[in-house]
Amino acid sequence: MTDSAPPPRLVLVHGTRMSAAQWDPYPALLPGAEVVAVDLPGHGSRVAEPFTVEAALGVLDAAVSGRTPGQGVVLAGHSLGGYLAALYAQAHPDRLSALVLLGASADPSHRLAVVYRGFAALLPRVGAARMARFTNAVVRRLGVSGAAADSLPDGAAYAALPAAWAAVMGACGPHLLREVGCPVVLVNGQWDQMRLHVRRYAAACADPHIVTVPRATHFAPLTHPDEVAAALRTALRLAAQGRPSRAAYHGARDLDPRHPPERRQHARPRDR
Repeated sequence: MTDSAPPPRLVLVHGTRMSAAQWDPYPALLPGAEVVAVDLPGHGSRVAEPFTVEAALGVLDAAVSGRTPGQGVVLAGHSLGGYLAALYAQAHPDRLSALVLLGASADPSHRLAVVYRGFAALLPRVGAARMARFTNAVVRRLGVSGAAADSLPDGAAYAALPAAWAAVMGACGPHLLREVGCPVVLVNGQWDQMRLHVRRYAAACADPHIVTVPRATHFAPLTHPDEVAAALRTALRLAAQGRPSRAAYHGARDLDPRHPPERRQHARPRDR
């Protein structure tokens, strides 16, 4: 990036039931980027809007298209936001300089997805408010504290959950990344159940990079912001370096978020 080039735009997409507030600490952690956090339909400032895939991808497209001429864009999504970011990248493979999937590298077609289908089916019987109280208590026990815990949402955003996860299970998976030429950084907590098929996702990418946040769960963006910000800085650096050809791919790079990319270790993509 030259002195006259604009800083890269980093578009951040929250997870299920969360909102753009999930990313409040990140502008201060990433001063070299223009950080843009969005609310998906049915969440945050858009909680009254019905969730559809088309509307959600429209939100992402507006954030990406808002860049200035010559400005690169890194799209990063957590959980639901990560699956939607992969859908967007498949549809617009030439608009992104890098893609980051946080807690979004479990294949929704896997048999374990029945847990999420069951959760969505249980919601109408339990009630959104009661489910929100239970979920928020679990999230706090998993390490979310301070301002992040205080901003956990109530049950209103649960209205979007059945449609959102039906869309994920019906359309998402590693296949979305096969035509994505930009670097793809796959970030997961060490104890995140959503990292189950990270090697399968890496194998589908032209330029994959795997980051595992030690001692973190699915809520790493909330509990380990410094480590997640380090992974995002890696994506920003990779974006600035340009895109390699698919022929240059020799396997996923395992990156330690505590160290710079020069300390990469190569590994053959496979499922764990």
